Amino acid sequence: MTTLTDNPLGDFLRACRLRLDPVSFGFVTGRRRTAGLRREEVAQLANISPTWYTWLEQGRGGAPSREVLNRITTGLRLTAPEREHLWILAFGHPPETRVNGSDEVRPRLQRVLDSIAAPAIVRTAAWDVVAWNHQATLVLKDYGQLPPEQRNILRLLFTDPNVRDVQADWHAVARLVVNAFRADAARLGPSQDIDALVQELSRVSPDFDAFWRSNDVAGYEGGLKRLNHPHLGPITLEFSNFLVEGRPDLMMMVFNQTA
Repeated sequence: MTTLTDNPLGDFLRACRLRLDPVSFGFVTGRRRTAGLRREEVAQLANISPTWYTWLEQGRGGAPSREVLNRITTGLRLTAPEREHLWILAFGHPPETRVNGSDEVRPRLQRVLDSIAAPAIVRTAAWDVVAWNHQATLVLKDYGQLPPEQRNILRLLFTDPNVRDVQADWHAVARLVVNAFRADAARLGPSQDIDALVQELSRVSPDFDAFWRSNDVAGYEGGLKRLNHPHLGPITLEFSNFLVEGRPDLMMMVFNQTA
């Protein structure tokens, strides 16, 4: 019979520790009373005090710092889902989003995009477009014709006259995107890439600079996108956002044409 304890964080750490093979970590096994790593071995791998790690498993000593938890995550070789679960147990929320490169987009995700009849893209928390389907190249932008560093929604919106002219209400769209980008940037945490993008766009676009200085924040869960398309004419698309499973830094956007 499974019993619940008042120390789920410690229970999870202990379970992760006990299922690991000491040999794979370079420890001499010898005679051990229990399977898995010893507490002092985890502490050694995480470069923290053995006493502090013992207290953490026992539910003593208070909550760990983010740095300590990251060290333990690395020491225990936790998977991404395990790391997220550990952070939720420790802090009540998942770890901060981090942008991985476009090379991290798996072929399976591209196959999902290709199976969607409507235009669809995948973007990062920094609003870089890292994957798209054929329909998106016809309706939105042929991202494959752009160098990777130019496949950024904000950069296109504020520096590409063609993208600007296609928007039925560019001012409203641009303001909303900047406000949503600010919220994503805050969740992302300190990022040199984000800082560089903000500095670049503030320098070349007075509109972006004004929107950014307003300090407004908005969500971008879904809505309507109206375009004056050069080939399709006026069209209205209903867009929806979906988190990519196992990749909290990625968002899939699907654009369905309204009736």
